[in-house]
Amino acid sequence: MDATVSARINLMRIVLISGIIFVHVPYDPATSPYAGTYGGLDWLRVFLADSLFRIGVPCLSAISGYLLFHRGLEGFDYGRTMRSKASTILLPVLLWNTAFLVLVYAAQTRGIGFGYLPDVVNAGPRDLLNLGLAIETWPINIPLYFLRDLLLCLLLSPLIALAVMRYPRTVLILMLAYAVLPLPNGIFLKKSILFGFSFGVAAALHRVDITRLDRFAVPVVLVALAMALLLSFALYAFGPEFPVWLDMLRALAAIGGIFAAWALSALLIRTDMGQALSRLGGLSFWVFCGHYPLLILFWMVWNRLGIDSYPLFYAASPALALAILISTHAAARRFTPTLAAILTGRRAGSQKRPVASHPRMEPNGSIAHRR
Repeated sequence: MDATVSARINLMRIVLISGIIFVHVPYDPATSPYAGTYGGLDWLRVFLADSLFRIGVPCLSAISGYLLFHRGLEGFDYGRTMRSKASTILLPVLLWNTAFLVLVYAAQTRGIGFGYLPDVVNAGPRDLLNLGLAIETWPINIPLYFLRDLLLCLLLSPLIALAVMRYPRTVLILMLAYAVLPLPNGIFLKKSILFGFSFGVAAALHRVDITRLDRFAVPVVLVALAMALLLSFALYAFGPEFPVWLDMLRALAAIGGIFAAWALSALLIRTDMGQALSRLGGLSFWVFCGHYPLLILFWMVWNRLGIDSYPLFYAASPALALAILISTHAAARRFTPTLAAILTGRRAGSQKRPVASHPRMEPNGSIAHRR
């Protein structure tokens, strides 16, 4: 794979996952952005969490599909792939989610955490199985639903590859309809993951030049930003219960964000900061798996302190979570490298500077879970 394309993929992972943190900042009914209590800040929260950063899931799915088949069908070994993904995705997910489940159980046996998280202490076997393995519903560490659905896509990858190889337009149109229309989810928790993954597979198998839009990067990013702004105004006006047409529009905008995110990477990779972010490796996976438990912990502590300033919490919690995750990831890599490797699926940062294809640019309430 071209070094710059690989660097841009790594860059977008950390950028998108950092944005996903804003999707999961907790709140209660009194501090919902749709209550209108904080005026412009509430609209900003809707813009970031329900519009702009909703592109993260389909984009990350597309990246996964593209990487899986970037060598073509002849370079794809299903058995080897599934064995590899068992250690790079399945094992880390089980460890992160089980650890959080055990911590929640330990806290709730002491009367801590009820109302913030599902009742683990009194849960039946089926509920515990779902909270731990996400068989039918969301895992207790909610963002990990993405990796659960990604594993389903990997299991189905030979069928998806054959379908998009032979009938690319028909298959992608059908999957787009499944993702956008108010249809049952079936075995997936998030329908856009299947479309994003299949889109990435199609781009790889049909040898699409994914750098063709780079010369239009600025207008593509600006158009996508304008769409996200307009969408946020509609969401803020109609939410929190969206009409069907608006929910469909939100899903479509998130999928369209695949192009905007890739165009943005063409601009960011030309900067020193972008190239530095592209070398962070396993940090993006660490942040993705660890941010939700930290945000819940902050919310519990915040309510216990009784500070009546949600805007301060909203501003501080993502920054603090990111700071803690960056420092703990660095400490884990230094002092417990084997454990760090397992928890990040053996994803390691590269010390090489990516080769740029462009010249460098110069200068106490119940929680509302977003899924």
